[in-house]
Amino acid sequence: MQKGSCLCGGVAFEIEGDLRQVIACHCSQCRKQSGHFWAATAAPEALVRLTKDATLAWYEASPSAKRGFCNQCGSFLFWQSMGSDSISIAAGALDGATGLHIAESIFHADAGDYYDPNGGPPPSCADEPQELTGRCLCGRNHFTLPGPMGAVTACHCSQCRKTSGHYAASFAAEEQDLHWHARRLAEHVAPGGGRRGFCPDCATSLFFRAADGSFGVEAGCIETPTGGRLAAHIFVADKGDYYPLDDGLPQHEGDS
Repeated sequence: MQKGSCLCGGVAFEIEGDLRQVIACHCSQCRKQSGHFWAATAAPEALVRLTKDATLAWYEASPSAKRGFCNQCGSFLFWQSMGSDSISIAAGALDGATGLHIAESIFHADAGDYYDPNGGPPPSCADEPQELTGRCLCGRNHFTLPGPMGAVTACHCSQCRKTSGHYAASFAAEEQDLHWHARRLAEHVAPGGGRRGFCPDCATSLFFRAADGSFGVEAGCIETPTGGRLAAHIFVADKGDYYPLDDGLPQHEGDS
């Protein structure tokens, strides 16, 4: 039996039986909601038992599918086609070793311009926009800030893996530089005192404000072009067992 949960524990589940190998999705919807890109396994819905669901919410991003998340911590947990008897489950939400691997990667044409969806070295920055636009999936959050994005850091800590459903990627910014054109925010106080900002309606990951005041914006919510480039991986000691890191970038066991 495989178990999993959101970051705050408001949603928890158990899965009996074999899981499908993982599919990485780079579509614009998954990128916005996860903050980078999403990776999911799947199982028949009848074999997935919710042991806690008090904070489970669903967002219908299209007439054909719905997306499940925790409305208290913003963890992106599930995706399901309408009427399907199968449900996709965030690989990053699973506890412990999974024994899985990424078998397929889809929607490469929608990938962010700051990383290579094939897993290789990130492309060179072709554009250096003077202004960046950030938007959540449902559109209730919309902001601009000075560009370009610059260096992007991928974080593989257990908290980021739970909230994103895979692993997170963000870039440093000054919070006062964000100009909000529309705002409907929720914040979750994470272990360690940092605050994660997300949309309570669609669970798009937007920012992280550390306990020391440093501030980072989730790369996936920024619309291209970004002028960014993935530069390093941190907390790789906590990374999931189902994916490799083959892009040749610096890897750090902790935060540096």
